[in-house]
Amino acid sequence: MKRLFFVSAFSLFCMTAFAQDAINQAMLDQARKDKEKSDKSIEDPKASAKAATWMDRAKTYENIALQFTQLDSNAAITAYNAYKKVIELDVTKKGEPGRSAKEAQQVLNAAEGTNLYNAFVKQGAEKYQNKNMADALKNFELAQVLNPKDTLAALYGGIAAQSSSKQDVAIKNFEAYVANGGKDPSVYYGLAQLYRGANDNDKAIATLQKGIERSPDNRDLKAEVVNILLASGKEDQAINQLKELVAKDPNNVQNLVNLAILYDNSNIKLTNQIREAEEKLGAATSKGAGLQKQLEDEKGKVEVFDGEIKKLNARIKAQPKNADLKRQLDQATQLRNEAKQNVTKLEADVKAAAEASANTDKSKLETEVNDMKTKQKSVKELATSTYQKALQVDPSNYDALYNLGVFYFNEAVELKKEVDNMNMQEYQQKGKEVEGRVCGRFKKAKPYFEKAVQAKADGEAKDTLETLNNILAQFEGKNVQCVTE
Repeated sequence: MKRLFFVSAFSLFCMTAFAQDAINQAMLDQARKDKEKSDKSIEDPKASAKAATWMDRAKTYENIALQFTQLDSNAAITAYNAYKKVIELDVTKKGEPGRSAKEAQQVLNAAEGTNLYNAFVKQGAEKYQNKNMADALKNFELAQVLNPKDTLAALYGGIAAQSSSKQDVAIKNFEAYVANGGKDPSVYYGLAQLYRGANDNDKAIATLQKGIERSPDNRDLKAEVVNILLASGKEDQAINQLKELVAKDPNNVQNLVNLAILYDNSNIKLTNQIREAEEKLGAATSKGAGLQKQLEDEKGKVEVFDGEIKKLNARIKAQPKNADLKRQLDQATQLRNEAKQNVTKLEADVKAAAEASANTDKSKLETEVNDMKTKQKSVKELATSTYQKALQVDPSNYDALYNLGVFYFNEAVELKKEVDNMNMQEYQQKGKEVEGRVCGRFKKAKPYFEKAVQAKADGEAKDTLETLNNILAQFEGKNVQCVTE
């Protein structure tokens, strides 16, 4: 095989474009001839049995892959298989690798000074550019076989596999990139997304943590850890992650807003949990009261039927042959006996309900409610104070303004439920006072919605502010004095 070498860099720069084109064409023509010669030799049984023939073929196709890929877009693979054939054929009488076999092995080990690895990466990139992802992936994976410690082929292999929707292969390639010390944050982010898509949030978080170790200042990786923790229902861990971010960068308004939202969400969650627990407690009490009322009703029936039976017996004594009176007596006796049976059953039910109401579960539930209320008080304070910190950094931050307005609006709604559940006597005693506090909460929300509208006129705050103004007008119409706390 013939090659052209240029020993003078100066001579290259001094050539005209025409001369350079002519040289390039000459090299291409020579590579084509070398290829045809190699292909013909392989078809010859004698020549194809020699290691030298395969070594020549390996180098010919390696050169094509590096410089003249238009002759064969799969030249690197052909070169790879040819080098393997050299190792297979070049064996000494002692069964040891010959000189050519050792040289071929050096190439397959991507030793210094060899270029087959680069040939695979080059042809893989060309396949990728031509949107031939399957062959691109094949080239990148063979490049990794040659040099498993390199990151370039692993990176491109992962991208090609992901483009082919081969998520498991993409994960394998990106993991190789990570294991080999790759530092690109986007790869860690992308790999985490693949794990997340596979519902393996633990591996997703572990991947992001590795990325953060290698890119400590990357905000996207840190924010994604929080997102995954939230999606996994691990709010407490997400809060801790954001608290660390805020501690490192106290002027990052987005981190402050996100942390406040997490506290806010915890407050909403606790509100719902407290309501459910209190409904269970109320249900236990009301059930016992209902059963007691049924018991009293049945006892009353027994008394009525006893009286009726006594009267009927007296009349039958005076009219022993009256069949209708006997029929009435039988009916009254049957109804009294049924009422007595109901009394017996209801007495047992009332006793069981009383025991259930006074048992350990109720006590435990009451303790849980108190604990939740204590925790809720804390997260409420944390939510509002963190929103305020965000507004200190950015007074016109829409999310902080709107969410803080919603916080007080929701507090007013919850407090209004207390008024709605009052009977007339309760309302006369304290209804007006509670309504004043409800109005005060609504009024406290108003300036935040007004500033939010100023920050973003087309946001949700505009409609909410209109609703709020209508509510406050109703309170004013009822002459309720708003009490702010």
